Amino acid sequence: MTDLGESSGRGPGAEDGGTLERLLSVVGAGAVELHTAPEGLRTKVTGVHVLDALEPAIRARELLLAVGVDPRSAHAVDVVRQAGEAGAAGVVFGPGRPEAAARALQTVAQESGTAVLFRTAWCTWAQLVGVLRAGLAAAGAPAVPTAGDVRLGDLDSLADAVAALVGGSVTIEDTESRVLAYSSTEENVDEMRRLTILGRRVPPWRVAAMREAGFFQALWGADDVLHRPAGGQDPERLVGAVRAGGEALGSIWVAAVAGRPLYPDAAETLRAAVRAAAAHLLHHRTHSSDGRLVEDAARALLEDRGSVEVLAERAWLPPREPCAVLAVGAGTGRPADDNPAGLHGLLTLHCAALGHRVVVVPAGGRTLVLLTGLERDPQRADAQVRRLGNALAEQLSATIGTTVKAGLGDVVPGLARAPESRRSAEQALQALIASGGPHTVARSEDVADTVGILQVVDALRELPLPARTSVARLREFDAEHGGSCLVETLRAYLDHFGDVSAASRALGVHSNSLRYRLRRITQVSGLDLDSPDARLLAQVQLRLGGEADGTRL
Repeated sequence: MTDLGESSGRGPGAEDGGTLERLLSVVGAGAVELHTAPEGLRTKVTGVHVLDALEPAIRARELLLAVGVDPRSAHAVDVVRQAGEAGAAGVVFGPGRPEAAARALQTVAQESGTAVLFRTAWCTWAQLVGVLRAGLAAAGAPAVPTAGDVRLGDLDSLADAVAALVGGSVTIEDTESRVLAYSSTEENVDEMRRLTILGRRVPPWRVAAMREAGFFQALWGADDVLHRPAGGQDPERLVGAVRAGGEALGSIWVAAVAGRPLYPDAAETLRAAVRAAAAHLLHHRTHSSDGRLVEDAARALLEDRGSVEVLAERAWLPPREPCAVLAVGAGTGRPADDNPAGLHGLLTLHCAALGHRVVVVPAGGRTLVLLTGLERDPQRADAQVRRLGNALAEQLSATIGTTVKAGLGDVVPGLARAPESRRSAEQALQALIASGGPHTVARSEDVADTVGILQVVDALRELPLPARTSVARLREFDAEHGGSCLVETLRAYLDHFGDVSAASRALGVHSNSLRYRLRRITQVSGLDLDSPDARLLAQVQLRLGGEADGTRL
């Protein structure tokens, strides 16, 4: 540990390489976008190299930054081919990917086995070099003990985790002394922390004083946490620089609270925290600004809010090219089993690996995928959407360990009609989940009967029905007699068209037991099973009450 006026020499750092998937999840879509990855996202990446026209060496397992190479040119195709021959992890071109050029690059990438990526317009080449190198280092950074469950980019939770481990209060700041996150505390904190949190940055006069005293030079040059003893009104403090790949990303500050000293191992904990925080700060940097603007613009498009032209420009999407929406969710349909935040990154990466330009938008208990730039031929466009849906359902189910289903929206001629595609995609997903069958991917027309009954049931949900219908009396009887299952029996009997053998197998009871239950149903409710009207009303009411019963449609 180093005092505030001292700095130690830089010690050896662990800068392990990682996979393409891990690197992109850390760096995010704010800096680079994946176009295609023929060898998959598990491709090893060990470094970053800028293409030199005078010395065009290409290194195995590294990302090659094709600075100055027009992606529309024949030179770009040659670069990708040569990168594949050399075993490079991928080639990164400048922003913008014209359709014809993108197809040509995808073809040669598939042949050569190397990934193709594009730099975003808001990240310069100089910035990208630093971000990628920092991302590679962060991909192998050790985690804070007991903070391993903190979601990537969730700086507030990270601050709370560190605070619990060091016995003090924590702020996480960027290199300009702006507060990115702070720990929650129920106790009074010192005045400087209070001013810093209220203003969301260290007060300017304090920053100027620390700069004049040479503090920041010591902080960014030190390879250890800095310590300041308590003095006067100022409590004991620790601070550590967060860096990756030689680039300073920010700092973590720890302050004692209520006159109590920090835990004895607080400095060691902070050392681990600054290593773990690199991935979080990188993710925050690349996801919190431009990426969020793109997502918000796409959400507005899907909700039919605002000017299509303006929103398309903000989201970097072609407004008049064929597009479609996919609705993706867990097969159970229960929000607790569906994690839109977790699916978001996986969907983005897998769509890009399959060669598609998408914007992924979390929406309640599901995730929407806006897919643009489809083929102009309707049949080929439909085939593209179905292939993507099948691939996503299969890959995501295997990755997260639970069944993922995808509703495919209709292909529409441009973004102005994207809300229509969204509605058909959501209807298809809802029908897939409600039916509970083995199918994981469908269009609304594939499950039209289920979509139709869902719409009928939804329209009837607010319709007042007589209080003493047959199903209502059965529900009362089951509620009053614990263990009674007459409602469940009636549902199985009607679902199997009155086939006693099939219904008894579904319920796991003997057919004679089912016949006895049917007689009890008639006695208790007065239901006439020979009446088409009575059977139809019973089925509708059972559908309307399915949510309360915890049953499927």
